[in-house]
Amino acid sequence: MNILVTGAKGQLGCEMQRLGAVSPNNYIFTDVAELDITDADAVMNAVKVAAIDIIVNCAAYTNVDKAESDEATAELINATAVGNLARAMKEVGGTLFHVSTDYVFGCDGNTPRTEEMPLNPLGVYGRTKLHGEQAILESGCKALIFRTAWLYSEFGNNFLKTMMRLTSEKEQLNVVFDQVGTPTYAGDLALAIFSIIEAGVYAGNEGIYHFSNEGVCSWYDFAVEIAAAAGNTNCRINPCHSSEFPSPVTRPPYSVLDKTKIKNTFDIDIPHWRESMEYCIKRIKTTNK
Repeated sequence: MNILVTGAKGQLGCEMQRLGAVSPNNYIFTDVAELDITDADAVMNAVKVAAIDIIVNCAAYTNVDKAESDEATAELINATAVGNLARAMKEVGGTLFHVSTDYVFGCDGNTPRTEEMPLNPLGVYGRTKLHGEQAILESGCKALIFRTAWLYSEFGNNFLKTMMRLTSEKEQLNVVFDQVGTPTYAGDLALAIFSIIEAGVYAGNEGIYHFSNEGVCSWYDFAVEIAAAAGNTNCRINPCHSSEFPSPVTRPPYSVLDKTKIKNTFDIDIPHWRESMEYCIKRIKTTNK
């Protein structure tokens, strides 16, 4: 099979590159320099020339705060471009794997989010990601949509790497304790997607799925565990309220995703967030040596 991966230089894309290197299938990795997914004609041409069977869309506009003042760009990347990918897959009878977000939900409720719960995004980022989901469904293409949350890895910029750096530099930090969710290691999400593709079990199982690591914590809890695992024990981490960090957008106070559907459908074993966090930190330290 020929599998096109977009956003190949992002956190998830880099993890897909690592996995694709050991596959008997042909993974083609692109970022904006190789393929502008906002150009519908370019997408359709790339799909037909390379006889693409599957697209894994790892590209996204993910700057939640900046999206509030740059809605046009966020909409272009998170919705219009996704529609281009979906229509191309519809045209050739292929399958689209797309990554969405917990931000499509709002502030309501404090029970784990199932795929069927009402959607009410709080800001531009969540709204444009929801528009992307809707574009896929409206295209009629075969697709699997994976909503995830609190993504981190050894690649790019993310909360884990920021906390590793700050707790090594500062005597104390304030981290919010009133936002609860589950940290998700991009390597685990990539492995789930890769395993579904390689096993060929996606056909007939199209739909929306939730994926994060197991367990629940606040950003404060996550920061404390990062510092401990990284050996940065001299930094005092203080819990604080979200209101102490003014932001142009309200972040979901409860972002725990219910993963029953993906585990039952694909028989996936998902690690606890702490286990994956420790693994990622070890990789970062090994790479930096």
